[in-house]
Amino acid sequence: MNKLIHIGFGNIVNTAKIIAIVSPDSAPIKRLVQNAKEAGMAIDATQGRKTKAVLVMENNQLVLSALLPETIAGRAQILEGGEEEDA
Repeated sequence: MNKLIHIGFGNIVNTAKIIAIVSPDSAPIKRLVQNAKEAGMAIDATQGRKTKAVLVMENNQLVLSALLPETIAGRAQILEGGEEEDA
């Protein structure tokens, strides 16, 4: 079963579809986000706040989050730990 992770402000994504969680500070990521916005492939889940993390998804979409990448990764690791305990 796929696990869902809370990425802030009531927004949830499927962890099985996440390829990478990156910081939006570098120029290449800023270009990637801008290109995705222009192509309609960016999902803004920041609720008007500053983007602190960019989630790269399997289908080439980007999800923008106002939570730090470390916070989202920590939540994903907690979910993975829960799977190991169940096994």
